[in-house]
Amino acid sequence: MEQLEQCISNQIRIQKEDLHKISSNFQKVELKKGDFFLEPDKVCRKMAFINSGYLRMYDIADGKEITFWIGSAGKFITSLSSFVFETPNHWYIQALSDCTLCIIKRRDHFNLCETTPKWLEFDNHLLAHSFALLEKSMFSQLHTTAQQRLDNLLAEEPALFNHVPLKYIASMLGITAESLSRLRKG
Repeated sequence: MEQLEQCISNQIRIQKEDLHKISSNFQKVELKKGDFFLEPDKVCRKMAFINSGYLRMYDIADGKEITFWIGSAGKFITSLSSFVFETPNHWYIQALSDCTLCIIKRRDHFNLCETTPKWLEFDNHLLAHSFALLEKSMFSQLHTTAQQRLDNLLAEEPALFNHVPLKYIASMLGITAESLSRLRKG
């Protein structure tokens, strides 16, 4: 839980007692490579902090897997709309490697929001950060070249290229694996 507590305290000012109260609501879970954290048509009732490993959020369209996001250590992952509104989820979330997660159940999350103002503050920060990432991704797909998207990802998440199959990175960038290979050589 140390990494989780560090993540929270890096984002908000929080006293140790509140931090421990929050982290005590999380459970450590191990996923093996290939295991699913979440599958389509199920209601998502958990959110995970990634302690180690990589998880991929993707969908299948016309028989092709489309990667939307790859989560790595230090990040949170869930199907946000399903988690908040208890609607069926649309995505797959699958472990790309063995993973250690800190998971909070939906009911514990919302109980903390009601009883622990610092968790609500952090949750609001997470929500704002999620929307900012979505905006950035949409802007990037509309207004940058594939080379610029690749350069940005290399600058922000260089470790992905050592741990994640390039076909998933290419899909996340909106290009083919062959194009990614050409751009990396160029």
